[in-house]
Amino acid sequence: MDWSKNQIKEFQQDLLSWYDDNKKPLPWRKTTEPYKIWISEIMSQQTQVETVMPYYERFMKKYPTIETLAQADDAELLKLWEGLGYYSRARNLKIAAHEVVDKYNGKFPDNLADILSLKGIGPYTAAAIASISFGLAEPAIDGNLMRVTSRVFELDCDISKSSSRKIFDGYLRKLISKKRPGDFNQALMDLGSLVCSPKSPKSPKCEACPLLNYCAAAASGKQLNYPVKTKKIKQKDLYFTAFALENSLGEYYLEKRPSKGLLADMWTFPLTELPAADFEKMITDGSVSKNIVIPELPESISKMEYIANFTHIFSHQKWHLAIIKLKPEETFEVADELLSEDKMWVHFDSKVLTENGQPKVSRSQIPLAGPQVKMFEILDKKNKKIDLLK
Repeated sequence: MDWSKNQIKEFQQDLLSWYDDNKKPLPWRKTTEPYKIWISEIMSQQTQVETVMPYYERFMKKYPTIETLAQADDAELLKLWEGLGYYSRARNLKIAAHEVVDKYNGKFPDNLADILSLKGIGPYTAAAIASISFGLAEPAIDGNLMRVTSRVFELDCDISKSSSRKIFDGYLRKLISKKRPGDFNQALMDLGSLVCSPKSPKSPKCEACPLLNYCAAAASGKQLNYPVKTKKIKQKDLYFTAFALENSLGEYYLEKRPSKGLLADMWTFPLTELPAADFEKMITDGSVSKNIVIPELPESISKMEYIANFTHIFSHQKWHLAIIKLKPEETFEVADELLSEDKMWVHFDSKVLTENGQPKVSRSQIPLAGPQVKMFEILDKKNKKIDLLK
């Protein structure tokens, strides 16, 4: 990069002036408190900021300090995170909060190396916290910053490769404002989101870009050639039947997933994997094969009914789920002795009481796996249709 000091200064001024007039009104931009910046950055990973905002507000109300987060009940924390996905983020937040309390006496570390040492914090998040909260000139390199930078300088390095990060870091370290490093990073994030957008589904709005006069790709008309990125590895398709067993009391039988692996410690209907061909046949004709493998359930079954199917996408897997509703025998009684801390009956309504007058466990009280949330939504709609027909 052969820009003069004056060019760099003008670049910073034009970018920051645009940011001052156009920055997104996000709740975490009202503060530089590292705890709040940290939570907002972790929540925003793989998630749109519009989705994050109500979660952020609820999280801050429930866990206003690092100490309260370190003491959080695991189930309550996961329940609060429900719907954001990538639940390891929530678990890592609690672990890191413990680290801050134990190692730094509850005070968030103010240097990049110590921030990076915390569980679940990578280079981007560490740089974002360091620049926004502590005024350190650390480029927070995410997809938006790489897209803008690659177009401004026509950089053809593959942004999907980790080795390319050093190249972008080299350019951005020369450009970043020493006086307003946090605003500089956030300005490029907003610019990449609002103006210098990907070629699909939107195209960059070059005519509205404050960096138009600095952009080599715009000058050559090759904006859409950047950034260079290899195609993602295709997600693995997996096919499941989800068994929705409802008892005579209107409760559903759920199981807790293992403490390690995908959707760890989350609750869901019993799932059975099946071949793609069997799945396709089931959802095509709507019938349940007699050969289908039913997992071990606490009661005998008198009826199986295909309800619906949907797809839930993870970063590396694509789950195709068919919901099978099961009805127990007429003589059904809840067999509590067959249940455990990993298996329970869950009611739709949080106001239903037991015979002893205690509230029954409801779906609002336990952390539900992402696919399970969708399954309950589908069953809700079906039950409401049935009620309307009565």
